Amino acid sequence: MTSQQTLTKEGEQAGTTGKPQSSDGLQAGLKNRHLSMIAIGGVIGAGLFVGSGSGIAAAGPAILLSYALVGALVVFVMRMLGEMAAANPTSGSFSAYADRALGRWAGFSIGWLYWFFWVVVLAVEATAGAKILEGWVPAVPQWGWALIVMVVLTATNLASVSSYGEFEFWFAGIKVVAIGAFVVIGMLAVFGVLPGSDNAGAGFAHLTDAGGFMPHGAGAILTGVLMVVFSFMGSEIVTLAAGESEDPQRAVTKATNSVIWRIGVFYLGSIFVVLTLLPWNDKSIVDKGSYVAALDSIGIAHAGEIMNVIVLTAVLSCLNSGLYTASRMAFSLGRRGDAPKAFARTNSRGVPQAAILGSVVFGFLAVFFNYKWPDTVFAFLLNASGAVALFVWLVICVTQLRMRGIIQREMPEKLVVRMWLFPYLTWLTIAMITFVLGYMVYDGGDARKQVLLSLLVAALVIAFAVGRQMFRPSVSAVTAESAVSADDVDADSAQSGVQDAVTRS
Repeated sequence: MTSQQTLTKEGEQAGTTGKPQSSDGLQAGLKNRHLSMIAIGGVIGAGLFVGSGSGIAAAGPAILLSYALVGALVVFVMRMLGEMAAANPTSGSFSAYADRALGRWAGFSIGWLYWFFWVVVLAVEATAGAKILEGWVPAVPQWGWALIVMVVLTATNLASVSSYGEFEFWFAGIKVVAIGAFVVIGMLAVFGVLPGSDNAGAGFAHLTDAGGFMPHGAGAILTGVLMVVFSFMGSEIVTLAAGESEDPQRAVTKATNSVIWRIGVFYLGSIFVVLTLLPWNDKSIVDKGSYVAALDSIGIAHAGEIMNVIVLTAVLSCLNSGLYTASRMAFSLGRRGDAPKAFARTNSRGVPQAAILGSVVFGFLAVFFNYKWPDTVFAFLLNASGAVALFVWLVICVTQLRMRGIIQREMPEKLVVRMWLFPYLTWLTIAMITFVLGYMVYDGGDARKQVLLSLLVAALVIAFAVGRQMFRPSVSAVTAESAVSADDVDADSAQSGVQDAVTRS
């Protein structure tokens, strides 16, 4: 077995052109423009539009430091993931790398936890979108709208990977244009040069004129971190999608290198505009939402309706990507023998149909739980998946510590993206994530509940994975598959030898 085959445990190998070989059945249907927009839009979740007002109320202008800290964390994690993904693009991404570097139990556990996180997100986003649509067309009940959006996006993902890419291209494009326009228009209003603006344009005065930059003290920065950290989840999707792109290595490298300005403009830039247009303690920021309040202060008519359209786009984008991500993780688990074999099969269009349908069925169940038992069953699912994002980032860091040596030893030419200041910055990132998890437990309330329930679910999955590994043959599904391939090669060689002998005779 070659070094590349050893590293690529799923059999998803990158050829000299950067395109995945056909052994996994997936097709390279994502164009470079799709990957670029998935990378840009991946860091813009609905939580940025909906949840930022609460963060501003909790930390004041210091929420900018909260966003900066979490943004730095995401940049470091994406750099580590980009290093591994550029060397070996695969639909399993960090789950496949953990399988290789830490053991099969690690790949199994983090893969299923990540799948669980996204199928719960499907229910959250479907319900959020349904609420907006019901407000526009009340004749259709909320559950009806949730069903419609789930069915439409399921059909899109089942059609082809290029259909997913095209939908996500336009969804992400709308988000990017909207935030870009908001930042430009807002900054013009901040300095009082926007024609017809109702805002007096106080410059940077609002950052300190209502109790100072840290009105609730430095501790509020950490509280803000807990409130904004989950709005960044999704930036890693591009590394899963890269395996189905025309040039995976180039796409991953580009996405990794651009993550700094994406977070700087979309998160820090837009929140900075809100805080300079309005005092942080303006009640409208919480009542209407930070972006609607900022647009209202400028005098833009129908700001609420405009923002609802943008939020709906963000919700549909998250729903679309969530279904894609969950299905590709299920496909990867199936390829490694850690999920039903049906999940590893693709149809004639290169789509893992069973993995998509299996993911969406659980998503439909979660939507049902949200309507039937929102405060019990669904609340448990939500809290049990709440800290999974941080677990994923932690596993990426630990995996990269091991994978750097493997890549340098087996394929040093593939190390085109390197983590900065390795291994010191990797260890610092691990410490930061561990601190955030610990502070969530210390902070109490919903944050503590999320960490403890997520730890409980993670412990159960890990225990199952370890027990499964102990009581199953030590030869993995991938090794067995490679052995079968080797036997085929030996048989072909033997047959060729016999034919040569006959020819010579």
